[in-house]
Amino acid sequence: MSVLVVNAGSSSLKYAVLEPSGDPAAAARRLGGGTVERIGSDGARLRHDGPGGRAVDDEAVDAPDHAAALRAAADALAAHGPSLDDVTAVGHRVVHGGEDFSGPVVVDDRVLARIAELAVLAPLHNPVNAAGIRAARERFGDVPHVAVFDTAFHADLPEVARTYAVPREWREEHGVRRYGFHGTSHAYVSRAATAWLQRERGTDPGAARVVVLHLGNGASACAVRGGRSVDTSMGLTPLAGLVMGSRSGDVDPALAGHLRRVAGLDAEAVEEALNGASGLRGLCGDGDVRDVTRRAEAGEQDAALALAVYAYRVRAYVGAYAVALEGLDALAFTAGVGENSARVRADVCDGLAVLGVQVDPARNADVAAGPGDVVPVHPGAAAGPAVLVVPTDEEGEIARQAVDLLTAGGD
Repeated sequence: MSVLVVNAGSSSLKYAVLEPSGDPAAAARRLGGGTVERIGSDGARLRHDGPGGRAVDDEAVDAPDHAAALRAAADALAAHGPSLDDVTAVGHRVVHGGEDFSGPVVVDDRVLARIAELAVLAPLHNPVNAAGIRAARERFGDVPHVAVFDTAFHADLPEVARTYAVPREWREEHGVRRYGFHGTSHAYVSRAATAWLQRERGTDPGAARVVVLHLGNGASACAVRGGRSVDTSMGLTPLAGLVMGSRSGDVDPALAGHLRRVAGLDAEAVEEALNGASGLRGLCGDGDVRDVTRRAEAGEQDAALALAVYAYRVRAYVGAYAVALEGLDALAFTAGVGENSARVRADVCDGLAVLGVQVDPARNADVAAGPGDVVPVHPGAAAGPAVLVVPTDEEGEIARQAVDLLTAGGD
């Protein structure tokens, strides 16, 4: 079965046609896809690739909204392939499922309405996710549409991990709890890492203890035991946890009140700054790890401090999760920074010797990982926890969950 996966962002739309593998720990086969960027502006542009990621189209398009962007994507697929004739489902990334959705679900009018209502928990994400689904249902109305939620992998977090120590009214009436995000990435990467542990070390997959570090512009850590999320760094929203490109991660909850008193900032202004002007950007003016690394290596102290704070926060979560898991079998780096920054991987692992974590500098500096790969960067097969680089496959995971859902009843 091939699946068209649609990921609608605030001003972008990513799309891909994929064939999930029969092996749940293997990456899906990408037949082609692309991105429409700058939706809603005069500079909207479509980039389309074929099998193997070979670029076949890069052109300006008229995309005033997500419906127009999806039409442009469909035109690109019709012109360059792969054909949509064999697509049996459309899978959609939805950021927040609240307490309503603990797994993938076939989209109907009721589901779509609820996704839109959950914008109260994800105001920057769910509205555009819903817009993408509406546009796709109009364009591809003859196949089922499946919503796959970033929060679903964490839906059954242990009560002790998901519960905030806040008034009962907030928890029961307003859904205040830890939800967690990046669930499709954590699900795939932890499964691939567990399969590697079973194959290379004979680890029982039902007991495997893996910490996944999804380090991109957004970043989160997840503790996984036997394939289940037992704790994760993001919380009610994606702002909590690690230092990110422009998000602060954890701060004192009294910060908003303090800044109201001393600087006259209201809650909305503080929230906006914590999401868009903090993190690496707030520390040194750049939110891209590549730029921050170049500046640090050139001797700029604020950039060096930014990387040190970034790595320290990651190490602190790894240490906490090793305790929560009662040990650690593997540490898996993924996403843009985790997969590509040897400096960040080294900085994180250099402070984890107390857990037995070691990295071979030569291996770490020369990682070439493609779809479906699991690349070890530790010094030996029996030298403490494995340190792995695992390219994430979020689009493939969405396709796999869509197929699993639609075939579960044998239909």
